[in-house]
Amino acid sequence: MKKRQAAFFVIVGAMTLMMACQQQQQQQAVEDPVKRGEYLVTIGGCNDCHSPKLPGPIPVPDESRLLSGHPSAEPYPTWSPADLQDRNAIALTSSMLSSWAGPWGVSFAANLTPDKATGLGNWAEESFIRALRTGKHLGQADGREILPPMPWPTIARMTDSDLKAMWAYLQSLPAIENQVPAPIPPDTMPGGGQ
Repeated sequence: MKKRQAAFFVIVGAMTLMMACQQQQQQQAVEDPVKRGEYLVTIGGCNDCHSPKLPGPIPVPDESRLLSGHPSAEPYPTWSPADLQDRNAIALTSSMLSSWAGPWGVSFAANLTPDKATGLGNWAEESFIRALRTGKHLGQADGREILPPMPWPTIARMTDSDLKAMWAYLQSLPAIENQVPAPIPPDTMPGGGQ
């Protein structure tokens, strides 16, 4: 009889422990959206293009200007069809990896900080999500195309929860004033860009 009682208490104790562990896991699953967004932005490689780089042989994001886009005063690549053919390339990039030239013209990595004049400070969360779902600037149907190398078709597959977490993280950054140039169409490139 005592063995049965002991076994009963062991089983009840184990079940109680399992339920407590399950509850703790559920609480941990409700993550801080800013931390989740930071994680997604980091593993998504957003800093690769959207953060200016420190000088050196390997481009390393400048922590003081994270996600502030192509520096307005920095040079950017230009191309002609012969340049790309001679290099057997589809695109050229600046040393900061923040501007790209190819058959689409020249594209510049946007300022993703919450600066109201030059970044996402005047955007709404819904516009941000719509832009990443549609590939249109500001998420507007008549907005300009979001150009390569921005991988918006892949990002568009993310859940609303993930995109909202990314938005929360971007809004938590310090606002950095940096007016990124507008894209340059291919027909204004040397050699016509055709």
